[in-house]
Amino acid sequence: MVLGGVFLAVLSGICNGLFTAPMKLAKAWKWENIWLVFILVACVAMPAVMVFGLAPGSPEILGRAPRAAVAAALAFGFTWGFGAICFGRSVDRLGVSIANSLVIGLSAALGSLVPLLMRGSFQAGARESVLFGGVGAFLGGVALCGKAGRIRDGSVAAKGSMTGYLFAVASGIISAIFNIGYTLALPISATGVQLGYSPFASTNCIWLLMLGAGAIPNVVYCSSLARKHGSGRLFFAERSARPWLLSAVMGLLWGGSIFLYGAATPRLGELGPSVGWPLSLAAGLLVANLMGVWLGEWAGTAKRAVTFMRLGIALIFFAIVLCSISARMGA
Repeated sequence: MVLGGVFLAVLSGICNGLFTAPMKLAKAWKWENIWLVFILVACVAMPAVMVFGLAPGSPEILGRAPRAAVAAALAFGFTWGFGAICFGRSVDRLGVSIANSLVIGLSAALGSLVPLLMRGSFQAGARESVLFGGVGAFLGGVALCGKAGRIRDGSVAAKGSMTGYLFAVASGIISAIFNIGYTLALPISATGVQLGYSPFASTNCIWLLMLGAGAIPNVVYCSSLARKHGSGRLFFAERSARPWLLSAVMGLLWGGSIFLYGAATPRLGELGPSVGWPLSLAAGLLVANLMGVWLGEWAGTAKRAVTFMRLGIALIFFAIVLCSISARMGA
């Protein structure tokens, strides 16, 4: 059972690392076209199918769940929606490998500190020392990846690379907030289990609320850009089948990563937070950077930039290991 959970966690990371690659291949559409279809598939259609397919009594679950948990899911999900916009814009400007490395590093570093911040107490024990070492390694890896990106891009400010870094930083910070909302919304899942549904089906009710709320700012933003750029016509243009398919695949991959991780966690038991999450992060980071190489993002780049990028990725992997050890020490 544990091995099955490990496999699902790794598969979740692979899907997460792959999902942005189709964005770079759908060249016939503008960013807002691609992102709108992606959001509708990943955050609206897929959660609805999963929830009402596996838990037809979901209205009863949500009706009986604590109001505070439902409110937290909606509020934090809506806030996360702005982080999703920032991430999509950072990939558009920086590429798959740089954007994923920066966002994963920042969100993982902040996500590691969130439990301590919520607890409101810091201790100078061995666990905390290992955790702070991991957070420092995360931030160091992010700095190295950022330096690699700046060397690669040179001084071409016209490409909006600096804006891309700002988007990535904002996305990394807001992504850590998503984890808080999920934690506060867990009583919804507990309610579903009490009503006789599986932990997986019950957890999907949380995703329905959080992702649905997060879709709202994305849909509004993409729609406003489509009106501004007149890009809505691209949805119905000739040869639009390929970008429709690629954008939908993005949604299925990212949505799949969420639900796969939701299926992995119950199988891992107490190992969930200490093994499953680091495995998923590591797999996603590795795959995203392999996709960046495959897409030619580092072709013709100075060796110095590639060296910094490799060192940054290695440091982020090391940070994942340290945070995993810290979590096990806590367990």
